Amino acid sequence: MKSYEETVKELLELPKFTSKNTLDHTREFLRRLGNPQNRFQIIHVAGSNGKGSVCAFLASVLKAAGKKTGLFTSPHLVEIEERFQIDGTPCRKQEFVQASEQAEAAASMMVQEGLPHPTFFEYVFAVGMVIFAEHEIEYAVLETGMGGRLDATNIVDHPLLTVITSISLEHTEILGDTLEKIAAEKAGILKPGVPVVYDASVPKAVSVIEKRADFLHCPRHPVRPEKIKILLNTGKKIDFSYDSGYDVTELSIPFGAPYQAGNAAVALKALECLKEAEGISEKAVRTGMAGVRWKGRMQKVQQDVYFDGAHNLSGIERFLEAVRQITKESAVLLFSMVKEKDYMNTARLLLTEGNWEKIVITTVPGTRGTDCRTLGHAFREFAGNSHGMIVEIEDRKQAFEYALAVKKPGQKLFCAGSLYLIGELEQITGGMQND
Repeated sequence: MKSYEETVKELLELPKFTSKNTLDHTREFLRRLGNPQNRFQIIHVAGSNGKGSVCAFLASVLKAAGKKTGLFTSPHLVEIEERFQIDGTPCRKQEFVQASEQAEAAASMMVQEGLPHPTFFEYVFAVGMVIFAEHEIEYAVLETGMGGRLDATNIVDHPLLTVITSISLEHTEILGDTLEKIAAEKAGILKPGVPVVYDASVPKAVSVIEKRADFLHCPRHPVRPEKIKILLNTGKKIDFSYDSGYDVTELSIPFGAPYQAGNAAVALKALECLKEAEGISEKAVRTGMAGVRWKGRMQKVQQDVYFDGAHNLSGIERFLEAVRQITKESAVLLFSMVKEKDYMNTARLLLTEGNWEKIVITTVPGTRGTDCRTLGHAFREFAGNSHGMIVEIEDRKQAFEYALAVKKPGQKLFCAGSLYLIGELEQITGGMQND
């Protein structure tokens, strides 16, 4: 048996962002593994922003309701087994190695027969399904990867429920260059007759989702932003209410970022669709919502230091809203971004809408990262006479240490731009938890 380190190394060498295999290829791969995804109920979640948080809310409530629950998300921040959680805990390393061996055996046979090797995401999805089947879970909450329609997770034919979080322009070279095209890709996870819960804050996206839902006779459950009201925000906890049209529910969530109230409302609407049929009590909803843990989403890692995985324009807008909620004073920003994101408009937004004393630019690890000098140039385009506020430090550890050093006592440091950056910072800081 291979070691854990060997298994991870080989997996990370698989293609991540080459052309996708077809869904029929993924189906064949899972078929050779015994179709483990058919052994439990599935809630399938897609979207541009917030889908990981919505998945975390759903899994936490299902666990609180006494349901054995698997959570499949991406990317991981520090260790790959974070992608495969059972009742809130990542699988054991040995379980990951054993499931990988099964997946590699099936993949090798496919290659011998002239079929393509599974891509990285196909592979990790299959590994996750094998792990969940071995644990005999009752429910799996699945987060799509980049899109929806052609995503490997979309081989699930009969989900219990589909969920679409907020839609924004992202991966435009792959998913399309308009909100409507991106919404169509996300709505590709809808299945005939299966209820769909969706964020209804972007009219152009909503019209596409609703048209697809009606075509497939899917019961529609929109979550409209005007129905969400924040009652209290301490910076570490939010109390909010959601008016479903039938009653008003008040809940507490352990996050200070206002955007998390919207994510929680989407999860709440999804749970309302399941409550009676799946035996989920009001107490379980409150306990699960209040007890959810999700790293890298305006996470306070130490005094005055926050990590947030905002990675596209819409996410940055929400990030800035949360920053304004946390502090009225000028702050320090540590930032990096991957190449395929709109870093020019992101730089413009951060400089025109943010209040920064110093901006430290670094490089996301791996080949996808935008070079810090390129990113620094983009920021200087919009910095006016404040060029001196922008510093480029390629090494993430050195950049973080510099940002901490220039931060004044009591001043806030925000680290954002990519979950890959946040994962690296989690390792640098030793995975500190919210205090």
